[in-house]
Amino acid sequence: MERMMEMKFKITENSLLGKDTWRMVLENPDFPGMECGQFVNVALEGKFLRRPISVCDSSRGRLVLVYKTVGEGTAMMSRMAAGDVLDILTGLGHGFTVDSCRGAALLLGGGVGVAPLYQLARRLLEKGRKVTVVLGFNTASEVVLRDEFAALGAEVHVATMDGSLGTRGFVTDVVAAVRPDYDFYYACGPKPMEKAVYQSVEGSGEISLEERMGCGTGICYGCSCQTVLGPKRICKDGPVFRKEEIQW
Repeated sequence: MERMMEMKFKITENSLLGKDTWRMVLENPDFPGMECGQFVNVALEGKFLRRPISVCDSSRGRLVLVYKTVGEGTAMMSRMAAGDVLDILTGLGHGFTVDSCRGAALLLGGGVGVAPLYQLARRLLEKGRKVTVVLGFNTASEVVLRDEFAALGAEVHVATMDGSLGTRGFVTDVVAAVRPDYDFYYACGPKPMEKAVYQSVEGSGEISLEERMGCGTGICYGCSCQTVLGPKRICKDGPVFRKEEIQW
């Protein structure tokens, strides 16, 4: 697992992807990259707490964040431009276990929760795994990263609540209809989606839990959850947990 580091990044791109959803590309030549499923904590001027953001993609020297404007902090980020500098804690949390998939993977994402699945899909495909991605949104205007997943070589399906694109309904409705081939699944999205996946998608998998975080480094215990192995900190012991560990 990549260790926590505080680093300064220069923004090279900050563009609107879909309704209220932005893609920010940052660079620092000393950045080593991160494991898929880890997150970063972004410092913003005038804000006491850093903002935790999932990592969409990373490589040596380059970091890509996909975030939704849901409050003042992320609204500030959306107004930043190329050349601006951000102070970021990188290498946070426990990410996805790529090697848990032996042949074919099913990736299930909802809303901005689709973002961390992109680097995961890339890593799985690089290892020769077959990847099926199911992306869920409220409506067509919110759909993001569909073409990017397809460009990697993944089989992509979309569900929208209002039926404006793809299958009407939830990601679980797509799974029931398509019956994709997989030996392990990975999921990230809103809690109701993740609970539905946990209850209805067969087999073993990993789920990235969503929770409000204070410190983001495991010190404050503000994002603790109960698991079959006892209390765990989502920011430090997670955000990714094995399906078998989770208690709803």
